[in-house]
Amino acid sequence: MNFALQRVWDSFLGLLLQRPKKLQVAALCHRGEGDSREYLLVTSRNTGRWIIPKGWPIRGLKSNETALQEAWEEAGVRDSQASSDPVGTYTYQKSQSFGWAIPVETLVYSVAVEDLSADFPEAHERTRKWVTAEAAAEMVEETELKSIFRSQ
Repeated sequence: MNFALQRVWDSFLGLLLQRPKKLQVAALCHRGEGDSREYLLVTSRNTGRWIIPKGWPIRGLKSNETALQEAWEEAGVRDSQASSDPVGTYTYQKSQSFGWAIPVETLVYSVAVEDLSADFPEAHERTRKWVTAEAAAEMVEETELKSIFRSQ
């Protein structure tokens, strides 16, 4: 009997009740070339873990433009260009204030950093740090984001 219930859940009910993933966009900020290339990480506001700048889509902006906006707000990235297409995606579970987590798929855009400002909207809420791709892969938690760093 348990096998039959599990099969119904797996093939129908689970899929029916599964919530679709929400979408965010992120900026994979970098500077330098070759072996001297570094990537910019910031701390999250709530947990202090290392992440890349990311956020919800902004009405009226393309995804890569939203990634640039998030890079500005969260890391002080100015006068930079984002790739027109994502360089990868990763998924994670975003904790909500009511205790549940929602699945989020994040489109990642490459951002070549031209200028970094010390004064930006979330400067007092975050720490930022330039690191190698390998160090970044060790510092972030999301497995697919680790893979993006390791493929750079």
